[in-house]
Amino acid sequence: MKAWSAEEFEARLRSIGEQRYHHLHPFNERMHAGVLTEEEFRGWVRNRFYYQVNLPVKDAFILTKLPSRHDRRQWIQRIIDHDGRMGDEGGIEKWVRLGEAVGLTRQELFDSGTVLPGVRFAVDAYVDFCRRKPWLVAVASAMTELFAPGLLSRRIADLQQHYPWIAAEGLEYFRSRLTQQPKDIEHLLDLVINHAKSREQQDACVRALEFKCDVLWSLLDAVQLAYSKSS
Repeated sequence: MKAWSAEEFEARLRSIGEQRYHHLHPFNERMHAGVLTEEEFRGWVRNRFYYQVNLPVKDAFILTKLPSRHDRRQWIQRIIDHDGRMGDEGGIEKWVRLGEAVGLTRQELFDSGTVLPGVRFAVDAYVDFCRRKPWLVAVASAMTELFAPGLLSRRIADLQQHYPWIAAEGLEYFRSRLTQQPKDIEHLLDLVINHAKSREQQDACVRALEFKCDVLWSLLDAVQLAYSKSS
């Protein structure tokens, strides 16, 4: 099969988000409509934390396989953004503050034994995917970030409007990602669009992005099943 042009390839990747990104999940739609109970919201924050703490782990696996020093220098910033460093709070710590803002303790968040089995299975599968797959395919799986900025902006506004019981400082994670993601997205597009030259490589990248959308969808499936009594 003939390879897609760069424009066709990017359009194909973006269409996956329009059809399969987790902004369409019923739990996410209920969150933004302001109808989640406090128990549901806490359940989401607690279980999503397992995903958050594993992001720098999967990024470390990808880092070891990137083909150039230039790309490794850019990619390593992702790990720092989440793990932080001395004197510089990272995304994981900001998520802890979100957890505390909704009534969870640091101990509860870091107790991996209380993670829902479906969430653990989905997140572990994603980390293992990034560990085993070639770097280009693993990088392509992270391209759900293409679809995140709009959702993040909406989330900040909707949470402030519908969940006034959540302290404002608890939303700092989402605000910080709005400034971090543009450079991450630019790097992702550069890596995937410019290195996936054959149709076979492009198809593998498409499947990787579909898989990542399934991971995020499965996470919400598990949370909804556990905490949404009417589901």
